Amino acid sequence: MIGKLGGWDDTIVALATAPGIGAIAVIRVSGKKAIPIINNMFPSKDLPQQASHTLHVGLLKYKEEPLDEVVISLYKNPRSYTGEDVIEISCHGSPFIQEKIIRAITESGARLAKPGEFTQRAFLNGKLDLAQAEAVADLIASNTEASRNAALKNIRGGFSTSLQHLREQLIRFSALIELELDFAQEDVEFADRKQLYDLVHALQHNTQQLLQSFALGNVIKNGVQVAIVGKPNAGKSTLLNTLLNENRAIVSDIAGTTRDTIEEVLNIGGVLFRLIDTAGIREHTADIIESIGVEKSYEKMRQADVVLYLFDVQETQVNELKLIEEELKKNAVEYLLVGNKADTNEEAIRQKFALFNNLHFISAKNNLHVDTLKQKLLAISINGDINTEATVVTNARHYEALQKLAGSLEDVLHGLDEHVTGDFLALDIRQSLHYLGLITGEITNEDQLDFIFSKFCIGK
Repeated sequence: MIGKLGGWDDTIVALATAPGIGAIAVIRVSGKKAIPIINNMFPSKDLPQQASHTLHVGLLKYKEEPLDEVVISLYKNPRSYTGEDVIEISCHGSPFIQEKIIRAITESGARLAKPGEFTQRAFLNGKLDLAQAEAVADLIASNTEASRNAALKNIRGGFSTSLQHLREQLIRFSALIELELDFAQEDVEFADRKQLYDLVHALQHNTQQLLQSFALGNVIKNGVQVAIVGKPNAGKSTLLNTLLNENRAIVSDIAGTTRDTIEEVLNIGGVLFRLIDTAGIREHTADIIESIGVEKSYEKMRQADVVLYLFDVQETQVNELKLIEEELKKNAVEYLLVGNKADTNEEAIRQKFALFNNLHFISAKNNLHVDTLKQKLLAISINGDINTEATVVTNARHYEALQKLAGSLEDVLHGLDEHVTGDFLALDIRQSLHYLGLITGEITNEDQLDFIFSKFCIGK
């Protein structure tokens, strides 16, 4: 595959740590010339004679100019991340030193790596399948325990393993049906249609489970956007401050204090919630700035994954709340009615609004039942517990391929029900295998790879 794609005989170099000043920086070099290039710059040791997975301390030089005292990490092919010869140079974290070393390496015959090129080479050399390679980028971008766990599981092959066994069986049936075509005139069947039917059903069940997990995967990877909406003075800014445990939003008794949306991030149970405090929604306002803020509130409400509608339990009437809930059902994906200022006569307030099921009472000012609200918000968003052991689809590309796979499996089952001839059945099975291959990378092309890996950081 490397030969077909071309350009992969080059030796590449990039900074593997974050740009900027630090105690240590790591520069990664991979390719056929990695060891010879660095060996010429490192007089302390004869690197080709050293064992793989060893560390070497010494002075790095270029054209007799000392560059830095470094630690060389040596990884010989195929026992490296990329499957090629790899050297990692741990130098001092001065950007000037980093630039000098990288320039010296490029002048010695290497080129600067493209985004994700090290991981792309790992895929091309069979060190990772495509789903695992994409999980590397997800792990780097992870910002919660849940997203880290999901990415780690997929790096270890969790997602690929879920499909691999069934894929191998489907390949075997495909081969037997193809063999039948060679003996078409003799009217023989090598592939047991009942076993094939059961296999496709099992693969269909597995595919549906993975498709259903995408909603959770999207929450784990991208977080949940929550719009806090309601009338002026309902306590939206107070609720935001209480949830964050800090005074982020200005709180005032004056209606219309919040003129623009305020966005903050809160981690609840390993899931990131992007909280949006919106301007109070009221029908008429003479203030132009406030009216712009109200329009933004409606826009954020339409974009949100969950809407918290906050209302004053003392001021709001039951019929009014009914109308509000009807509007929320039309416009919001998920919503929760939140009755604020419920710290007095709580039992009477509960009776007043007893006909509403999707309702939670709090006092934002006094932090009453706010922790329970957080748990309700988490439950709405993930629809159950986050199971770190289950395989969760977090990648939109995988989800699209799984949708197409589900359709092609339905075609196979329809063909079996209609007793179609082997050539048509083989065509449907090949289509299913094609979509499975798109996920793990057995079927891909150079343009697809370039697009996928271009989203990686440079040094990975």
